[in-house]
Amino acid sequence: MATLNPAHERRLRLFEIVEIGAADDRLSRAYDLFYTLTILLNLAATVLSTFDGAEAKYGTLLGWIEMITVAAFAVDYVLRVITAEFRYRGLSRGKATWKYIISFGGIIDLLSFLPVYLPFFFPAGAAAFRLVRVIRIFRLFRINAYYDSLSVITNVITSKKNQLVSSVCIILVLMLASSLCMYSLEHEAQPEVFKNAFSGIWWSASTLLTVGYGDIYPVTPLGKFLGIVITFLGVGMVAIPTGIMSAGFVEQDARMKRLSEQAGEYNMHFIKVHLHKNDPWTGKYIRDLGLPHGMIIAVIQRGHEVVIPRGDVILLDNDTVVMGAEFFEDDWHIELKEVELRRHSPWNGQRIRDLDISRQTIIVMVRRGGTMLVPKGNLILREGDHVLLYSKSHIIGAETIEL
Repeated sequence: MATLNPAHERRLRLFEIVEIGAADDRLSRAYDLFYTLTILLNLAATVLSTFDGAEAKYGTLLGWIEMITVAAFAVDYVLRVITAEFRYRGLSRGKATWKYIISFGGIIDLLSFLPVYLPFFFPAGAAAFRLVRVIRIFRLFRINAYYDSLSVITNVITSKKNQLVSSVCIILVLMLASSLCMYSLEHEAQPEVFKNAFSGIWWSASTLLTVGYGDIYPVTPLGKFLGIVITFLGVGMVAIPTGIMSAGFVEQDARMKRLSEQAGEYNMHFIKVHLHKNDPWTGKYIRDLGLPHGMIIAVIQRGHEVVIPRGDVILLDNDTVVMGAEFFEDDWHIELKEVELRRHSPWNGQRIRDLDISRQTIIVMVRRGGTMLVPKGNLILREGDHVLLYSKSHIIGAETIEL
């Protein structure tokens, strides 16, 4: 039996709370709600603080909201650091921690609170640190993971990332080519406007992306003609990523519909197993149980709670495990027979190895009261025992149990 490390178990529980909570884990779901509200409150306070009237009237309240939410970000970051080993399984604790720290999410989490405290140590950089604090808006991306309707956006972008990158590359190449062409055509006519290639890039970006600020525009006939061509191409360039995203949403919706239509119903047989302290499964991760193919752990009842059987869940003493197995559709059925030993049964008082039974008969289990006994050869049968056996022979008084 595996020995549970209390510190390891506490970190595992912290990880379950900090990460996206399962539907049955109320504490983890409450943390998710608290975390979402903290992000929204912090961003609301940041936006309101830019209004002179709100800052003058509610400056103290906004300051307190800023301090409390930023402190919550700091605590959340520390919790994610100390539980990183469960996020990146297979790595040592030190390597997992470092991988989280240098990850995109880890950097965003760090910059969400660190710039607020840095001016206390480096007052000269207060203005730069205040600018960095804007990065905390990227924490909104975490909300996508908490809600299925929002996570569709992430799924679409991930599935279409190659097409999106290709379209962005095409836009960049076209932008560079058009800027150089416009610089060559307009530099002599407008040397103060098209000073260098970068001026052409600004014009091409505003034209290709259909913004059209009007601060830079061509005046020569060839420049105007090129501007018309680039404007038409710009409409197509904007339509390409838009079409890719639209197709992605349609495909995602169609995929979900196909999954719901193709989902079939399969019969499964379920049993309940109550674990005790000395059982070999007690203290083990579910992923380490080595269940045979076709058998699953459906749910775990732990006291008054129902635990979802993920691979990193540890089975504990007094857990009730509900196990399921696939229904095997075949013409060959195994039939067990159940025999209740009454007072005058010839098997009463005999050891199993001494029973006069055919070689085609196998005793599978002996039920004595509420206890199931393994049918070892030296087990003595008693009156009232229920003997479960497999036999091709006819046994008088036996009830057939079809599996």
